[in-house]
Amino acid sequence: MEEEVVLDQGDAAAVTLESAVFVFSLFDTGALLFLLVYYVITLSDLECDYLNAQQCCDRLNLWVIPKLVAHLILSLVFLLTGHYYLFLGSLPLAAFLLREYLKVPTGNFGVYDPTEIHRLGQLKTHMRDAVIGLAYYLVFFFIYLYCLLTHLLRTNQVPKPDYADDTGL
Repeated sequence: MEEEVVLDQGDAAAVTLESAVFVFSLFDTGALLFLLVYYVITLSDLECDYLNAQQCCDRLNLWVIPKLVAHLILSLVFLLTGHYYLFLGSLPLAAFLLREYLKVPTGNFGVYDPTEIHRLGQLKTHMRDAVIGLAYYLVFFFIYLYCLLTHLLRTNQVPKPDYADDTGL
């Protein structure tokens, strides 16, 4: 006897919404990982004098708002879809990114200012923040991957094989 698992339309829509949320979170986090690798490489190029401060800061300031928006959208998606633990996990970094963006003094070019990046160890601070963000997104990438896989295994149950007809040959 074979048992069929039949989902009604409401369950099927919920399955695709959950899957879409986790797939989106993987793509968003993957893009942010690549962006933070770019940040680390650019800051290390400045540290080694392969770039001047103006070029480095122009390149990094270009991506400050997209990084913030991508993280805030991800946090909002978790909040709206009822993934409150994942939302709470993304909240500290969202607050840090907002604080970093809003605390830019007037007169500066952006979060990364070429006239101040070499003062008071700001280069080391920016490098530290980029590496911490990279570690954060790497950990959460695997958390989202785990959530996606457990969700897919829970919803798409594979029927157990019937060994009654097996003759052993």
